[in-house]
Amino acid sequence: MKNISELDGWRGISILLVLAAHLLPLGPKFMQLNGTAGAMGMALFFTLSGFLITSFLLKDQSIIKFLIRRFTRIIPLAWLYLFIMFLFVPATPTDIMHNFLFTANLGEYNTNHFNTHFWSLCVEMQFYIGIALVIALFKEKGFIFIPVFCIAITLYRVDNQAYVNTTTLLRLDEILAGGILAMVSHGKLGDKALAFLGQLNPFVMFALFFISSHPESEWANYFRPYFAAMLVGSTMYNKKALVNGFLSWSVLKYVAAISYALYVIHGGLRYTWLGEGADTLEKYLKRPLLFAVIFGLAHISTFYYERKVNDWGRKFSNRFDKKNLTKEIQN
Repeated sequence: MKNISELDGWRGISILLVLAAHLLPLGPKFMQLNGTAGAMGMALFFTLSGFLITSFLLKDQSIIKFLIRRFTRIIPLAWLYLFIMFLFVPATPTDIMHNFLFTANLGEYNTNHFNTHFWSLCVEMQFYIGIALVIALFKEKGFIFIPVFCIAITLYRVDNQAYVNTTTLLRLDEILAGGILAMVSHGKLGDKALAFLGQLNPFVMFALFFISSHPESEWANYFRPYFAAMLVGSTMYNKKALVNGFLSWSVLKYVAAISYALYVIHGGLRYTWLGEGADTLEKYLKRPLLFAVIFGLAHISTFYYERKVNDWGRKFSNRFDKKNLTKEIQN
């Protein structure tokens, strides 16, 4: 498998697209570029997540180890954010419970605009638990459910005419498409599938991905998960792709490193004094300061708070390696 640098590049691009969609005016409103950028950013984010998670499980099917690492990656900042938010925002115990359990996107539990962006974390966490159960029950054979479920959910979206949706069963195919890409990368779907990725033109795939993310494209939106996965795959295996040098840019690698914190933090700050104004001019004059605060807090969170918990999670999860468990039993 090619170096992970392409994936870092796409992760950096995905969060920049989301930030741009939420915080900047991207052309005239009639072009609907903000909605397009948001859909593109989230589709890339989910594709990368599905790829990395499936790749991890293909290499190591220790479910306890997997869940410990994923929970310690997502929960520390998410719960800290929610705790601070609910100190200032009134909410019912039910609202609070569903937010902390990452089930808020399954009902009317998003109490205010400060945490509406948590729908994506709910989709992620529900996927972690779901894929863990499938692999725990079916072992190696469980991976075949990834393409089956992916296609089934896309058909479910078609039946519900859901072009872009925040409910798990109407969005999960974007993660599962990344899982299919991981299966192709690990040779689980045959050599022809891998060769196909190497023949794809990244610029053509980007154009198709853009079209499938635009609100006015309607039915083309159903193909967005697959175009996103093929776009990422084309840059991983097309050695002649000119875009690969750009994806390896150190700035994108840094943005990718703090991308999770950027996503969590920006969702709330955009509705504070920093993100609002009496008129459009005042609001956008504050944008440089808003971006500076978001990136500053994301840097601090990533390297001085989350990293410590993540490192502990990795060390603790290693105790559940099959080799380590065998040694402990023998001793």
